[in-house]
Parts: sequence; structure tokens; C-alpha cells
Amino acid sequence: MRREDMADLTALVVVAEERNFTRAAARLGMSQSALSQIVRRLEQRLGVRLLTRTTRSVAATEAGERLVQSLSPMLHDLDQRITELSEFRDRPAGAIRITTVEHAAKTILLP
Repeated sequence: MRREDMADLTALVVVAEERNFTRAAARLGMSQSALSQIVRRLEQRLGVRLLTRTTRSVAATEAGERLVQSLSPMLHDLDQRITELSEFRDRPAGAIRITTVEHAAKTILLP
């Protein structure tokens, strides 16, 4: 899967959850028009309409609802795993090599 596909699918899920392009765009940190283009491009690639848009609301079509229902748990799980990995960021890792004379190693480092 390409990185753009993952971002597009995430955008679709957020729009479906928010039921509003403006709120979804704010949540994703992008403009409403950019988000609308992403969803339109995804629909064209898949060859199926995923959202029904009106001037006041957005609703998932049957195909869109099925896709969102299958994607939401996977995206949530992926986000959780990435969050869990962040604990390793603050933990020192790796080997430390110390070059010293034998006397210093025996009197300072080993005890």
C-alpha cells in the first residue's frame, strides 16, 4: 500500500466520523477543499461513491460505510501501536564502549 493510499483512507474515516468536511479538515490539519479533493480522488480510484454530500452534511454511502467500518479498527490499532513505540524513544538503547587503561577499569568501572 502506498503512503498516499493510507492518508486518503484515514481522511475518509475522519470525514465519515465527523460527518462534516470542515470539522474533519480541522481535525486533520488541512483545508476543506484539499480534503474534498482527497476523497474525490479516492472515490475515482476505487470506482465507487463513498460519501453523499449535501450543502449541510456528509453521509457515508453503503459502500462507504462498509469500508469505514472495516478500516476504523485497523487504523485505531495502528495508531495504538505507533503510540506504544514512542516509549522506546525516551529509553536509552545500544552498546557503550569505553576505552581506558587497565588500572582505571579495575578501580573505577568494575566496582
